[in-house]
Amino acid sequence: MTTTASRWRHALAIAAAAGVSVLTMTAAMAVDVTVWAWDTNFNGAAMKEAASRYAPSHPDVNIKIDDSMQQEDIRQKLQTQLLAGDTTGLPDIVLIQDDVAQKYLQSFPGAFAPLSDSIDMTAFAPYKVAAATHEGKSYSLPFDSGVTGLFYRADYLKEAGYEADALKDLTWDKFIQIGKDVKAKTGHNLIALDLNGSGLIRIMMQSAGVWYFNADGSLNIVDNQPLKAALETYAKIWQADIVKPASGWTEFTGAFTSGETAVALNGVWMTGTIKSQPDQAGKWGVAPIPKLEGVEGATGYSNEGGSSWYVLSSGAGKDAAIDFLKSIWATDVDFYQKILIGQGAFSTWLPASAGDAYKASDDFFGGQPVWANFSEWQAKIPSIDYGIYTAEVDSAVVAQLPTITQGGSVDDALKAINDQASQQMQ
Repeated sequence: MTTTASRWRHALAIAAAAGVSVLTMTAAMAVDVTVWAWDTNFNGAAMKEAASRYAPSHPDVNIKIDDSMQQEDIRQKLQTQLLAGDTTGLPDIVLIQDDVAQKYLQSFPGAFAPLSDSIDMTAFAPYKVAAATHEGKSYSLPFDSGVTGLFYRADYLKEAGYEADALKDLTWDKFIQIGKDVKAKTGHNLIALDLNGSGLIRIMMQSAGVWYFNADGSLNIVDNQPLKAALETYAKIWQADIVKPASGWTEFTGAFTSGETAVALNGVWMTGTIKSQPDQAGKWGVAPIPKLEGVEGATGYSNEGGSSWYVLSSGAGKDAAIDFLKSIWATDVDFYQKILIGQGAFSTWLPASAGDAYKASDDFFGGQPVWANFSEWQAKIPSIDYGIYTAEVDSAVVAQLPTITQGGSVDDALKAINDQASQQMQ
């Protein structure tokens, strides 16, 4: 029995003996749990669904959700107040993107409650738990997955002579060859890429279980073989003349939703965008991503994006917040079916995949069991440590992309990335 529930039942017994109404006691003993999220239609909506499920059996807990802020605003408020040591006005539960979580955990020890003390973390995708683990404890309730997939226009590939089986155990070299054939036979570029983003580099690197840092937090750039292979592969894709250059999100997504390009290699959260074009139903398929050849530990599984829920240690509603997350987010299979269908929120809680929604086939993707496939791939994603300077290294990587795509030395680019990141980390 939780602390909150125990206190509530004890109070009710006293109230009954004194002739005080339950409604009066509810108002007097209510605990507020405040939540910050940043997307009304996605994570905010999922949290509201969770709150509605928790409320009937917990009339003493008021879950108040603020999803009106931008993600950057939440980060800034957390950073500013935790630096000042003033937690007044901060929420009990806050959503934090996975790749910046370690910056908070390591910079502000004790600010967040270790949820692995109360919740079974073995029930979540290991890579997701690793992102929020510090000094042996995990601090997040893992939320949405960024498990990656190769979304492809099956009709374009078929016209170029390729069936779905050709995408099994795919390598990046084979991916490039398919792109050349697709362009020659159909006139379509294979993929849209934005030189202002490092997403594809990150996907390739994590697929081999490596990140920008060593275990002690020091930079791992110059001798990082998966990173080098990722940069070399990225350059090859551009030099094969199969890329539609894109500037910004609208151009990027518009390239494949319009049918201009043949594939989109992204996190599972891109499914909704791809399905936004009903006239393309039955023309798409999904496969695992390609593997880096000649790289130790390389797989066809990776992650892009994703966020998780954290509980502030200082919050008056801390105990109730933890009980809420445990009772719904780490227990309720049906809840995850609801937010998958309603919000497209693909769960990292592994038992969710046993639900009907996760087993269903999808006619838009030629009858593939898309969610079941993503569930299988998610469990195979290599775990990595994002460290506290991922954003800084990303900036250094992006600065070198134009040069390498035009034939510049990858070794020189690695040195430049290392030098710029070293300066930014000081």
